[in-house]
Amino acid sequence: MLETLRNAWKVKEIRNKILFTIFIILIFRIGSVIPVPYIDVAALKSATESGTTNEFFSYLSILTGGGLEYGAIFAMSVTPYINSSIIIQLLCVAIPYLERLSKEGEEGQKKLAQITRYTTVILALIQGTAYFFYLKNSRYLSVSGGFWTMLFAAVVIVLAFTAGSALVMWLGEQIDVKGIGNGISILLFAGIISRGPQAFNMLVSYWKLGRQVAVIGIVLLFLVVIGFIVWMTEAERRIPVQYAKRVVGNKMYGGQNTHIPIKVNMSGVMPIIFASSILMLPTMILSFWNSTKENWFRKLLELFSTRGAFYAVIYFILIIAFAYFYATIQFNPIEMANNLRKNGGAVPGIRPGKPTSDFISKILSRITLMGAIFLSVVAILPIIIGSVGGINISLGGTSVLIMVGVALDTVRNLESQMMMRHYKGFLD
Repeated sequence: MLETLRNAWKVKEIRNKILFTIFIILIFRIGSVIPVPYIDVAALKSATESGTTNEFFSYLSILTGGGLEYGAIFAMSVTPYINSSIIIQLLCVAIPYLERLSKEGEEGQKKLAQITRYTTVILALIQGTAYFFYLKNSRYLSVSGGFWTMLFAAVVIVLAFTAGSALVMWLGEQIDVKGIGNGISILLFAGIISRGPQAFNMLVSYWKLGRQVAVIGIVLLFLVVIGFIVWMTEAERRIPVQYAKRVVGNKMYGGQNTHIPIKVNMSGVMPIIFASSILMLPTMILSFWNSTKENWFRKLLELFSTRGAFYAVIYFILIIAFAYFYATIQFNPIEMANNLRKNGGAVPGIRPGKPTSDFISKILSRITLMGAIFLSVVAILPIIIGSVGGINISLGGTSVLIMVGVALDTVRNLESQMMMRHYKGFLD
């Protein structure tokens, strides 16, 4: 990785893209500490540092790089855009119009991107409104007065959060066009990595409390998980393909052997993001629950605590389910078999047509199961370790997966751009 970065820096065009990406990240981090008017930042930050905020906002704070702690303009970060993208991907399966757009090439993708932007703004308005009521109910607002004063403050706060989310989305798109890597992923990575000093301070405080064994175990687990994630991310199953020889005019084509690569973790971190977004709904509802009265519904919501065994089991099942769902969206075995037959290709020992599609489906199902179990184990392992060691690292697996996945994707993007410029030997 370091060799790739060093060689990429020598190319002026790539160096400019890297500097532009760093500049956008700097803007994103500045916007994550500029508070919105009418918010009592001192009270909000004090509550966050003391751990009195609920788990839903602790989860969002990790993804937003601490923007929620400051009541910042970029407090909601990329979460509205991520949720919007998830919704549109799901609707592409259910709504024929969106499905047609997804298959219409570049023009269709542009229309889908526009729909995603509008959906992001709508979700940002909803999320910003929910965040305002949380701040109001928790008495984190610095404004007091009658109905109209509070209404004006509400409009300012909600519109500021919404505008911040729209600006973050635009910054991510600028990285896509002029920078390196996927813009939204880069900003999400920057938000998570910015929590590094806070995580380090937490480990130091636990060390001072006499939990040295737990701290050493967490550090070793962190290193092992990173290595395991890199190994599984790069792992793939190669289906051999042989093309028949054919004569066209005076030339002979085909006759080569190749393969179809299928990644073990083909869905990346999307199943984890899907599952965690759904499982955070109960804690989000609980965060706006003003009554302290115990009843069956409140007890049901409390079961979804990120530190509980019930949450871990449901999380495990949902990740596997969404991994299969995402695999069906990405791969169509029937279409792959038809394309092979049209181009004169075949899997050795398997007849073309339906037998080939059945064979690919079988391979795909097994690979997806392995990748889903890998994701599930990485996601729930910190929950188990945290429960045993008495340290809250329940969301650590998700953060590490996102960080490593984005880092690998960015390095691959750099490598592909350098290969286009005929730089040889930089991968050695």
